[in-house]
Amino acid sequence: MAGSVDLSKGLPSHPERATLEGKNKFLGFWVFLGGETIMFATFFGTFLGLRDGTGSGPSAEELFALPLVFVMTMLLLTSSLTSVLAMFAMKKNQFKAMMIWMVVTVVLGVGFLGFEIYEFYEYVHHGELGYTTSAFASSFYTLVGLHGAHVLFGLCWISTLLIRYSRAGITLTNAPKFYVASLYWHFIDVVWVFIFTVVYLMSIGGA
Repeated sequence: MAGSVDLSKGLPSHPERATLEGKNKFLGFWVFLGGETIMFATFFGTFLGLRDGTGSGPSAEELFALPLVFVMTMLLLTSSLTSVLAMFAMKKNQFKAMMIWMVVTVVLGVGFLGFEIYEFYEYVHHGELGYTTSAFASSFYTLVGLHGAHVLFGLCWISTLLIRYSRAGITLTNAPKFYVASLYWHFIDVVWVFIFTVVYLMSIGGA
């Protein structure tokens, strides 16, 4: 419990795991990520099995615009960096800096999500790739859309923490929550790197 930790000299160097509650959150999160990893692996396998099933619809080579996807990738990777900076600030007990970096993370994430929505809009209305157009379309929208849903959830999660603890400072109660949210955001970024490689690069390259 937080009461068992000596705070007379300020926060410990790792406030996110200084209490039993924090350690339990950390452990439970890794168990949760194990299930998430299996789920995404299943959808990746489905996409790889169905990506050539274009039927009479357009193929990946005819649709995908790498410059747009590259911008999306840079936004998400940069947001991962800003979340790292936020955690560094947290461990130094720099509350204001942590909050600023987390806000920047949210802004970059919103930018990524906006581009993803725009991408889907273009594929549907100008590329004529609806969800039921082909097996390729269904597997693509399901996989990338699932990731987008995770991004939205992550944005809501971090935003809720920012609002709830806007004036609380860094404590042994909220430090684990910010840390786990940051880890979740890194997981989203890693999944996107695989999507960028497997869905976009491999599909366009014909691998």
